[in-house]
Amino acid sequence: MKRIISFILALPLLAGCGASSVDTNLIPNADQTQISRVEPPCWWVGMNTKLQLLVQGPDISLCEPALSGGKGVKIAKVTKAESPNYLFIDVDIAPDAKAGEFHLLFTAPDGTSFKYRYELGERRKGSAQRGSYGTADAIYLLMPDRFCNMDKSNDRTEDTADKTGNESFFGRYGGDIAGIESKLDYISDLGMTAIWCTPLLLDNEPVASYHGYACADYYKIDTRIGSNESYKALVAKMHEKGLKMIMDCVPNHCGGAHWWMKDLPFNDWVHQWPSYTKSNCAFSIHNDPYVSKKDKAEMEGGWFDTSMPDMNLDNPFVLQYFKQWAVWWIEYADLDGLRVDTFPYNEKYPISSWCKSVREEYPNINIVGEVWSMNVPQVAYWQAGNPNKDGFDSHLPSIMDFCLQDAMCKAFNEDAGVWDGGMMRIYNSMANDAYFHDVDNMMVFPGNHDTEHIADMLGAHEGKWRCVMALMSTVRGYPQIFSGDELMQQSADLKWGHGGLRQLLPEAWEKDEKMARCHDYFKALFNYRKGSEAIQKGNTLHFLSRDNVYAYFRYTEKDVVFTFINNNPYSYTVPWADYSEFSLSLSSMGTDIVSGESIEMDKAVVPAYSPLVVSLKYND
Repeated sequence: MKRIISFILALPLLAGCGASSVDTNLIPNADQTQISRVEPPCWWVGMNTKLQLLVQGPDISLCEPALSGGKGVKIAKVTKAESPNYLFIDVDIAPDAKAGEFHLLFTAPDGTSFKYRYELGERRKGSAQRGSYGTADAIYLLMPDRFCNMDKSNDRTEDTADKTGNESFFGRYGGDIAGIESKLDYISDLGMTAIWCTPLLLDNEPVASYHGYACADYYKIDTRIGSNESYKALVAKMHEKGLKMIMDCVPNHCGGAHWWMKDLPFNDWVHQWPSYTKSNCAFSIHNDPYVSKKDKAEMEGGWFDTSMPDMNLDNPFVLQYFKQWAVWWIEYADLDGLRVDTFPYNEKYPISSWCKSVREEYPNINIVGEVWSMNVPQVAYWQAGNPNKDGFDSHLPSIMDFCLQDAMCKAFNEDAGVWDGGMMRIYNSMANDAYFHDVDNMMVFPGNHDTEHIADMLGAHEGKWRCVMALMSTVRGYPQIFSGDELMQQSADLKWGHGGLRQLLPEAWEKDEKMARCHDYFKALFNYRKGSEAIQKGNTLHFLSRDNVYAYFRYTEKDVVFTFINNNPYSYTVPWADYSEFSLSLSSMGTDIVSGESIEMDKAVVPAYSPLVVSLKYND
């Protein structure tokens, strides 16, 4: 299934691929019968990433390409694919190349010629050194179609099969970029500093296309959500408001409706099987010393779903396509970071190369990968710099902490008396931080678009919900909150799985007393987090207890935050003296960060199923 491409034929080049003496005014522009698409659709001078153009058109491989115009730009190599309807053109862009345009010239076997204009732009000032998200951030996760619909004009579009207006559990609800923009102040007011949108790219599956994870065009925002231009404008508006944008990337699989599925450039552009073969989802194959070739092939090459063909990143043209694609969107839309879906499902060395390439272009960019496992060694394996026994380095700087998420969800559904249950699960999970290369650069979360709402998991118990949010806002790493969880929103109907989970943000939440109360509590916690060095940069000291409580300090030399979580059906007096190795250096008076009230720590009593988060000062 995975082979080195051998069907590569270099075409002869015209005049060193320059053809600069040609008067392009005399050559007609290509039409759709000659060139269907060129990707990436544009590029920039001063980039580290090599430019390899995918040119698609009927029998385009029979044409002889050349290049005209463009200072410091030339064709380095031309490669035919197995399909006659593709060419791959490597373009060299010199360090001193000037922004502007050049023309690709194509000469057909009958001697006729046509041209295609390609643009090279200037990069934004400081683009390569752009910042990203990290421990100072709190990320708001939303699913565009299921968030807020403000533009009714794009609810049904001619170029898409699945029409908005079918508000069944797996139908489209009409959420769009205009809806996201309308909620930016709301999101910022919550204390959030970044937004992670699940994919906004075109998903043209005939049913259940709302989630966006079955991409039909990697360079096009779904028209039911907006346009490339409106997405770019949204990011600019977010930056004005101090918010960052994180793009969801899916290099592991495309959608069955992707345009290239009708005519693959190479037969192994995607993994093909005699009959449908699903991935075995066994992440352990990547670090398994006894793994069979069969199991490895099914893990990396099996399809994620019947509508999601598995991309073959071992094909160098596929890999280069995705390297350029990620860089293109960062540069085009001025993005602040990436999230990668189903990270271990990819071929591990190519996806490592992908991460490395993106970070060579943007050294400070953060990329978080989904590694959905509760097995600590398997999750730790995927973070960059981890001392893996096989020497593998993913170059993935951040990972999602499913281990803590699993421990937390179980902990708040267990009573005291279980030896390693209840809050001991969280203590033990945190103790495993010794196995992670960079615990600060890990995404912590109570749930996301693939899990139940945290309110579902807790039986809509407000006290336990508060405990979870106190933990999320003060624990190491950086938090991600799924839209609606700040209001303690529940799924519409869990028997419908994802379709019942992914619902619109409640519009009238202020009129719901419980939602309004949760909103205000959440807002107080996360706005405090925005200004706390102890939470963002501090060390952690936690204390063991088998009484179903959990206590920890986050601290720097100047700033201390103490969190105490009582997961019992009765009140609990904070055992302040038990923490004397640290508490003796602190004033016994603290400030409740939510209420603002003064707290006398050696007399503090925490009600049943409640958290206490206190700001403390060192003794003079």
